[in-house]
Order: sequence, then structure tokens, then C-alpha cells
Amino acid sequence: MLYIGIEISILVSMKRIEYAKYHALGNDFLIIDRMGRSAGKYKFSAIAKQICSRSTGVGADGILVLTKSRRCDFKVDLFNSDGSWAEKSGNGLRIAASYYHANRSNKKNIDIETSIEDCTARIMGKKGWEYMVRVSLGQPKLAAKEVPVKSRYKYHINRPLKIEGFDIVLTAISIGNPHAVIFVDKFDFDWKMLGEIVENSKPFPNRTNVEFAKVVNRRKIILNDWERGAGATGSSGTGAGAAAVAGVLNGLVDRKVNVSFPLGNLQIDWEKESDLLYLTGPAKYISKGIYYFD
Repeated sequence: MLYIGIEISILVSMKRIEYAKYHALGNDFLIIDRMGRSAGKYKFSAIAKQICSRSTGVGADGILVLTKSRRCDFKVDLFNSDGSWAEKSGNGLRIAASYYHANRSNKKNIDIETSIEDCTARIMGKKGWEYMVRVSLGQPKLAAKEVPVKSRYKYHINRPLKIEGFDIVLTAISIGNPHAVIFVDKFDFDWKMLGEIVENSKPFPNRTNVEFAKVVNRRKIILNDWERGAGATGSSGTGAGAAAVAGVLNGLVDRKVNVSFPLGNLQIDWEKESDLLYLTGPAKYISKGIYYFD
């Protein structure tokens, strides 16, 4: 009984935070819901590094912190597993919308505030614990200074970039966050090593996400993704969008294309008239719990 009492006393004195875990084709996030209450003095960057650890925490690619919004249903901030803050996540937006629909409101059309722009999400359907969600990713930015990438070209589309002494041909795009898309014929190389090198290379002052894309036909791309601040993830929503846009710009794919990952497909629609990019794909609830942190 003494030991039990000591354990309870320790738990009461520790900081604790509730979470819900979801994944989108293997890209997993922890929702931290601070709507309806103060965000407190939590240092979410530090919490993300602890709670996302695969060996000593819950394990995830990042955390999504949901707070009140004056103009939308809620605001979401993303922190990667390395503690860095990120502008946007296509998978994260679908997961946040799924959580909100399941726990806060049964509305199917959801407005989400991010630090860079407002996004819309629509719950298309549900099967078991998995939701099918369509989200807007905004208008892609193509100018090199908007990505940003240090380039001698105004638009760095299918251009070489000197990285670690090599001229790597890539297309640099912003989907609200920076992306470097590299088209390949096959994946018989250490793309994870190359992804990390490109992510942290000098031409990208804010680092970058890296996509290795293999075009199957005009309606399908196979993608391996290296995410800034998280490494190799099962999938990437904005990465899929970047690969599709790069494919269109290089004349390789149509504006409506399926992007294939090991656990399934994401559909990208890049509307010609509005220039808006839309992402449709699944988001699945895994579990919930309480995390005690230092």
C-alpha cells in the first residue's frame, strides 16, 4: 500500500496532458485539444520531442495543437517530432477535421485556421474508425523566393541545384511549406540519406520536405517522402500535392492524379480556373490517453 501511495503522489505532482492518436496512411499525429481552455504555459516544442519519441513516449511524427479561433471552427498548430514548428500538414488537416467531427461537432463542413491561411475540410464518409476527408491546400507558390529556395532562376522547375557537390535536378514548390520534388525512374538508392541531405542543404534556408516521385502514368504517381523535422513517414499530404503540381508543371501528369504510398492512395485535384489544390484521403482514429511529461 505504501508503494501505491507513493506512485499516486508522484503522478499527481507530474505534468499531464491528454491526447488522441490518429494516422493518415501511416503518418501519425497526436491531437492535443486546448479548445475551450487556455493553452497554458506549455512549451509544445519540448512536449513534442518527448511525447513523439518511439521508445520513451507515445510515438508519433508530430503533434497537432487545437485552440480556439475567432473566424474558424478552430485553429491548429503543428510541431514535428524534433520539436520544430511547421506551417502546414495535409494529413494533419484531415486528422484534425476528423477529430473535431467526432468530438466537438457533427458538422461535415469544417473551417480550419492555420498560421498562414484558412483551410476548408469536408467529411466525405466514415467506415468504422476511419474517415474519408477532403481538404483545401490553397494555391501552390512557384516563385523561388516564395518557397523559399536560393536559386538563380525565378522559378526553380526541373532545374539543377548544387548540393553537397552534386547537381540534383529538382522542382521547388511551396504548398504553404517548402518542398523539393525529385523525379526518379526507380527507388534502388538510399533515398532516405539523400532526403536528409537535401532537407538540411544551404539552398533551403527554412529546410525543406523532399519528395522522390516515380510517374506510373498520367493519373498515378508513386511517392517516397522525407519530411522536414520528422524524417521518413508513411505518407505526406502536402508532399502528395507538391509531387502532383511538379508533375503537371513538367508535363508528366494530369491535374487530377492519385499519389500512391505503401498503405494506400491520396487523390490530388489541382483546379485550373481557381488554382486551388485539393487533397482527399483517409484519417483513422487509433487511441487516446494521458501522457505524463517532465
